[in-house]
Amino acid sequence: MPMTGAYGAAGEAGSMATLHRAIDLGVTFLDTADMYGNGANERLLGRVLRERRSEVVLATKFGYHLGPAGERLGIRGDAAYVRQCCDNSLGRLGVEQIDLYYQHRVDPQTPIEETVGTMAELVTAGKVRYIGLSEAGTRTIRRAHAVHPISALQTEYSLWSRDPEEEILESVTAMGIGFVAYSPLGRGFLSGSFRAPEQFGEDDSRRRGPRFQGENFGANLEATDRLGEIAAEKGITSSQLALAWLLHGSSSIVPIPGTTSVRHLDENALAADIELSDADLARIEGAFPRGTTAGPRYGDMSEVGL
Repeated sequence: MPMTGAYGAAGEAGSMATLHRAIDLGVTFLDTADMYGNGANERLLGRVLRERRSEVVLATKFGYHLGPAGERLGIRGDAAYVRQCCDNSLGRLGVEQIDLYYQHRVDPQTPIEETVGTMAELVTAGKVRYIGLSEAGTRTIRRAHAVHPISALQTEYSLWSRDPEEEILESVTAMGIGFVAYSPLGRGFLSGSFRAPEQFGEDDSRRRGPRFQGENFGANLEATDRLGEIAAEKGITSSQLALAWLLHGSSSIVPIPGTTSVRHLDENALAADIELSDADLARIEGAFPRGTTAGPRYGDMSEVGL
């Protein structure tokens, strides 16, 4: 997502280099969406897939109804729109099949049975291998799973966004559904590299986020600094510690840290090799207990989905 402007301008050459480096490192799961850059993200990824399609599991998402300039017109999950979005994504990505196709957000005006039933038709047609949901509630997931097996749920989850622990994680685990944790570094905040709200440019969506403003920023920085102290003692970065914490939560949790930087990518990838003891996990919990993060995830609801 950051590769097509969500957090400010990103260079295409650097993004391409980062994607190729990810695959070289053994990263096998690449996740995009039709709304990222109004299709530009899928086209960018498609240029990499021309050479390396067989090396990755490819995921994309549909659901946001966008206007010609990328303006949000609502959420759609009706059958005609599902089919249209899938064909458009296949074309932009330049592939014959999407490995994992998610509904980006649930359409409250369309029964989930209709949406998932149509996604199941895409599986039968060979356009999609597996289907998933994003930010769906437990009841919706169960209804969807009764129509066709749901392979993955994508929802924000990190030390600073722990809402899934209330019910979702236990439910999807019981149903045998994988959990894809987006924004596992708190949109970069958990890296500890941001010290003031002014570091975010005018075109950076985080600048409008409640957690990145005023007193909330200060409170969240204090918690992140406590995390940084633990990381420093272990000789790793705050980002690596946050990712290692997620990876120790469950073997069914797959974090998807986004980056436009090869250096950050290399750093993130090393988190998979970090071992955390029970004592480490207890210290992390003490430094950053559930409910610590100040401010809601979203203020302007037009940012939902980023």
